[in-house]
Amino acid sequence: MSVIPTNWAHLPFFRDDWPRIAKALRDDTRQILPPEHQRFQALDLTPPDNVRVVIMGQDPYPTPGHAHGLAFSVEPDVRPLPRSLNNIYKEMREDLEDAPDNGDLRFWAAQGVLLLNTVLSVPAGEANGHKTLGWQSLAHQVLKEVSHRPTAFVLWGKQAQALAPHISSPKTGANKEDGHLMIETAHPSPLSARRGFFGSRPFSRINTWLAARGEPEINWTTA
Repeated sequence: MSVIPTNWAHLPFFRDDWPRIAKALRDDTRQILPPEHQRFQALDLTPPDNVRVVIMGQDPYPTPGHAHGLAFSVEPDVRPLPRSLNNIYKEMREDLEDAPDNGDLRFWAAQGVLLLNTVLSVPAGEANGHKTLGWQSLAHQVLKEVSHRPTAFVLWGKQAQALAPHISSPKTGANKEDGHLMIETAHPSPLSARRGFFGSRPFSRINTWLAARGEPEINWTTA
């Protein structure tokens, strides 16, 4: 069984939902992605107190060898990049004039960027194959947990934007920087990227917001 991430173990999900989901995963005879030891890697790498930015994804890449537990991220040797990630990098080059050399985004996680999928497992070759297991309650609880202080939330596409009600307002002060930064645009997939994702400049907007709060900017481009 996947090891529960220590810093998030207090969430009710791990008491109320995880035992049932874990059994369903054990009973599923298909190849399940990502590998079991990486299933909670997004939470392992970014504890609650470190979260400054949340980027929500849908479910893991269904291609074996791609998913490693972080939304949109892939193992460093994956070529070509998944199409959504390739579009993310296209927008980053327009926004920041640079992008990472590969698709491994763990260095973002180390800086406080939580890359969380709404569903944390998928059968190989079957996108959305585990959408009915009940993973969504974990995403809801994580969003509520990190909402207690000002955070940048990136919600790409309608599925991610449907999670907005689970983001509560922090205790606000006199400045707008004391509230959340909400970036809601089209998804970076090839089907929708030209409907508002391209040109949205999310990376510089986040860094401008962080700088206004007196926080270090995110190094988006160089591992």
